[in-house]
Amino acid sequence: MDTPQTVVALGALAHEHRLGIYRMLVEQGPNGLPAGIIAERLGLVPSSLTFHLQHLLRAGLVTQRRLSRQLIYAADFAAMNALVGFLTENCCGRDQAACCQKEAS
Repeated sequence: MDTPQTVVALGALAHEHRLGIYRMLVEQGPNGLPAGIIAERLGLVPSSLTFHLQHLLRAGLVTQRRLSRQLIYAADFAAMNALVGFLTENCCGRDQAACCQKEAS
């Protein structure tokens, strides 16, 4: 993932509803969820949900597929891993083991 893509992805996640949708889809796994269930669980009206899902789609963070009359959305795990990888690639001067150490409480 390059810098412009990262900015778009982080911008898409920088909203309470979109972050909630994305976290729900990550938790659900590769099978995803129908749009109606997402809207119901988050208490969003369909038009608002569509707006937020389209934002996540344009950012490349989710996928969409049609199953009969339903639209199913799922997290794009390759994109998620690329985003996390971009954010951590230079972690601790590339000594990623140091980044994983727990701080003493």
